[in-house]
Amino acid sequence: MPSVNEVNNYYNKSLSIVKKSAEIMIDGFSKKKETLTKAVDWDFVTEFDKKVEDNLIQQLLREFPEHKIIAEESQSGAELTSDPTWIIDPIDGTTNFMHGYPQSCISVALTINKELVIGIVYNPIMNQMFTAKKGQGAFLNGQPIRASKTEDLSKSLLALELSHGRHPSRHNQMMKSFDACVSVAHGVRTVGSSALTLCYVAMGGLDAYYANYLNSWDIAAGVLILREAGGTVISTNGDKFDLMTARVLAAGTNVLAQNLAKLLKDF
Repeated sequence: MPSVNEVNNYYNKSLSIVKKSAEIMIDGFSKKKETLTKAVDWDFVTEFDKKVEDNLIQQLLREFPEHKIIAEESQSGAELTSDPTWIIDPIDGTTNFMHGYPQSCISVALTINKELVIGIVYNPIMNQMFTAKKGQGAFLNGQPIRASKTEDLSKSLLALELSHGRHPSRHNQMMKSFDACVSVAHGVRTVGSSALTLCYVAMGGLDAYYANYLNSWDIAAGVLILREAGGTVISTNGDKFDLMTARVLAAGTNVLAQNLAKLLKDF
């Protein structure tokens, strides 16, 4: 593993790059968004998505030319290896962004030897900068954050990702999951950005998050931030979490995570 000084160098330079790239996102948020492609009904790709990603990749490779990239728009098929690898979602919450709903962010993570060592999730519209370095805690705008200690489902505020339910083959499964959660939880929310949702669990605003059909770039940074805030992440079936499979059940406590996994085991 890299030294603390090496990680701090990676972190400081990547944080600066994220902040500069966010200027593109802010500019786009105030302008008319024109869709360039539409891969499927719920996954829009905007010109600003592409601009932010291009800037992130160019600047990161300029600083770290030997590093690898996994990114949503241009390098989504890349495999995770032991090499230092930046995992990038240029705008997580693209549909929110297009509609002017301010729950969207830039998500950047660094893995080394396939382990998450840096996580940055930045929502410049709401001035929320979530950060973490492995073994050094999690922060919101420089202030430490901690996940909640809730263990009881009936006292929990849960988050689900429902947008993928528009896909016909997934609709019934997602609606059953939603109904099951509504029947027992204190409340259920959907944010529309996986990265931000994980960060909201990390800061204790949400108690748990359940989502299938994600990708590594949606969650890599948020997973590290949550872990560093004292939370836990497992697979939606209750097994060990796999970043590249990206089936996420995240919670402030392991007890709540296991309780939610049992509730939704049939879905």
